[in-house]
Amino acid sequence: MSNRTLISIVDDDEPYRDSMRKLILLFGYTVEVYASAADFLGSRHLTDTACLVADVHMPGMTGVELHRHLVDAGYAIPTILVTAYPDEVVREQALKDGVVCCLSKPVDDDYLEQCLRSALQPGTPIEDNS
Repeated sequence: MSNRTLISIVDDDEPYRDSMRKLILLFGYTVEVYASAADFLGSRHLTDTACLVADVHMPGMTGVELHRHLVDAGYAIPTILVTAYPDEVVREQALKDGVVCCLSKPVDDDYLEQCLRSALQPGTPIEDNS
């Protein structure tokens, strides 16, 4: 992947958002970060985003709601959801709705990298890490 491939991170937890930004930069991607779904939706990078990494639980619009909103609006942005509060029902529904991966915080670096590759190159296998 080119280092110009843009990954957008939406998470209301600033320290986590910053650490995720640094990690994804180490993978070689360009990264933009947002504190809320509204910030992302209003950004100039919405249409440039190759993959979205969003927190499930955020004030306002959740990561699940953000993914559904993007799909309904016609934006086919591969999405990876992360959460500190894993819920199997939410996970299963999100995967049925087309989310690439659902990860528990703290995320496994290697698994995140696999999920990003799969999001950016559909058909790339992901080892089950649940």
